[in-house]
Amino acid sequence: MNSSRERVRYGLKTWFRTAPRRHGEVAYAREVSFLELFYDLVYVVLIGRATHHLAEHISWGSVGDFAVVFGLIWLAWYNGTFWHELHGREDGRSRNYIFLQMGLLALLAVFAGEATADDGREFAITYTILFALFTWQWYQVQRIDDRRYRPTTTRYLAGMIASVAVMFVSGFIGTPLRTAMWAVVVVGWVIGGLALVATDRTEGFGKGVTRSLVERIGLFTIIVLGEVVVGVVGGMSDAEERGAKTLATGMIGLTIGMGMWWNYFDMLGRRVPGQRGPRLAGWLYSHLPLAMSIAAGGAAMVSLVEHAGDDHTPAATAWLLTGSVVVTLIGITLAATALPADEFPAGMRRYLAPSFGTAAAVTLAVGAARPTPIVLVTAISVVLLLVWLIVFVFYLALGGDPEIDEL
Repeated sequence: MNSSRERVRYGLKTWFRTAPRRHGEVAYAREVSFLELFYDLVYVVLIGRATHHLAEHISWGSVGDFAVVFGLIWLAWYNGTFWHELHGREDGRSRNYIFLQMGLLALLAVFAGEATADDGREFAITYTILFALFTWQWYQVQRIDDRRYRPTTTRYLAGMIASVAVMFVSGFIGTPLRTAMWAVVVVGWVIGGLALVATDRTEGFGKGVTRSLVERIGLFTIIVLGEVVVGVVGGMSDAEERGAKTLATGMIGLTIGMGMWWNYFDMLGRRVPGQRGPRLAGWLYSHLPLAMSIAAGGAAMVSLVEHAGDDHTPAATAWLLTGSVVVTLIGITLAATALPADEFPAGMRRYLAPSFGTAAAVTLAVGAARPTPIVLVTAISVVLLLVWLIVFVFYLALGGDPEIDEL
């Protein structure tokens, strides 16, 4: 009887109280779990709320507001995902952390649509609590970590604490200044994160970039690509007349999302970047504007389809859609520079930037012309197809084998 009690006591203690993995304890063979997939579903709702607000209010000001709110959402996902990837276990403690985050994220989604307006205070306070939880989780790792990691983790914790303080204060001030403070948090994380990753030389500190982490980032990209589908369907559903031109514009617009998927995953999918330095930093943080731009493109789709019968695409809509494609192409190019040289045939790298850069320039020219929506989406889809085809031709010409390799 006592032996049975001891086993139960030991099992419960192990399941719920085992310390997180320390830096250096990398689980290279781990796979993305069902719990992580469930976790990412909350971000589908959260991003959808922010994107829907942008779709209803397309203007330069609303694009700026969306960029700030999306930046905060991405930072939350970044911290939650990286903590579990680097330090989480398949146990009750890690599950409780994730479920607690999910509850706060669901509440955050309630206020995300009007975060830069009437619900700003509620959004700020909820986000403060969420980031305080992240700070506690990172602190739990630091207190058991090897001392050689302390300088780096201390700087990271300082950034977390500063973010919590700024977000808390922002909940008690007016809207314009509040949004500006949020922008400071996002920009501070990008600059600080780039500097921290690019300059850190602690032995073993960068060995956490695994295939499962690359897969998680790919899954987040799929989440924002889903906003393109939602935008197309929403535009066709809300259109006053669902004639052939409206439906054709929507269906061709859907191929823009497919083109983004094709270019992103053939260049970056399942490819593990270098372990440290500026290239790794660029790979990590290029995914913020990349994901943001794809989601913004989904918002543009709603207006684009609704105006399918116009002679010219509305200026704000045209620039939002073409701008999102351009930033996506640039983001893919920057992230690809972080990949090891043997990921592509020798000599292929020198063709990537010119190819994607030319595609971006042509896309901007199309947007500036503001043709009718069906012409606009058709032209952008053709550009995305051609840039992929050009890169694929270089890949084949330089010795790539599509039967045994990924592009």
